Amino acid sequence: MTLQLDRHGLTKLFEVTGSALAIIYAVAIASNTGMEILGFTLLLISASLFAAWAVIDRRWAFLLLQGFYIGSAVLGLVRWA
Repeated sequence: MTLQLDRHGLTKLFEVTGSALAIIYAVAIASNTGMEILGFTLLLISASLFAAWAVIDRRWAFLLLQGFYIGSAVLGLVRWA
């Protein structure tokens, strides 16, 4: 029973934090105000949190999508750095 609560708590933390960071990332990139490095860093963190959530919940298609976002974040960081 405790394991279920711990997993639920982790997934909730990853979900809420990942979502908040994704919103800030989107605003940073869309604002076109020179915050690209910050934006892509937030995307990397957000996608990593979502990937951890996907592994915990065994959501493999969602994990694949997060892999794409992680790759996009790394590409953005390389191109803008």
